[in-house]
Amino acid sequence: MPRYVALFRGINVGKAKRIAMGDLRALLDKLGYADVATLLNSGNAVFTANAEPAATHAARIREAVKDKLGVDALVIVKSAKDIAAIIAGNALAKHCTDDSKLLIAVTNDTRGMTRVKALARAAWGDEKVHVGKHAAYLWCSNGILESKVAVALLKGLEDAGTTRNWGTLNKIHALLGDPP
Repeated sequence: MPRYVALFRGINVGKAKRIAMGDLRALLDKLGYADVATLLNSGNAVFTANAEPAATHAARIREAVKDKLGVDALVIVKSAKDIAAIIAGNALAKHCTDDSKLLIAVTNDTRGMTRVKALARAAWGDEKVHVGKHAAYLWCSNGILESKVAVALLKGLEDAGTTRNWGTLNKIHALLGDPP
């Protein structure tokens, strides 16, 4: 059975949309997902499941979290194969001297990436942007919180995407290959 990751947007940031990772693991288990593991406290859940479209898993998980845990947050599900392609498609890796300054944006469909392609054509000074087939990659030389391109990217994605830094994405990639 394939491995997947559910990436939640905007949970456990500040006081709103709080979810205990133990509760999330238990809920995913009740939904029939296997080998469930979470990474960090920011909404990264890895699991094994039947081969279904990622959007089907995302909708099921979002609805269950809303109904059972009282939090409505965008859920993006990617397969292990998708994450491997995102890792391989990183044209900015050579600029990465700090994994926390390389931001990766993903969506549930390719329309989200289409909306942000213009960012790659703009001049961002020391910051760099690459919009690939599976993700958008942002090198935020002064840090993510100070990044003008990160603000523009999130605005362009509207409510259809989420981001992870390069270090977190590599940890997710490792977890996808190694069920607990």
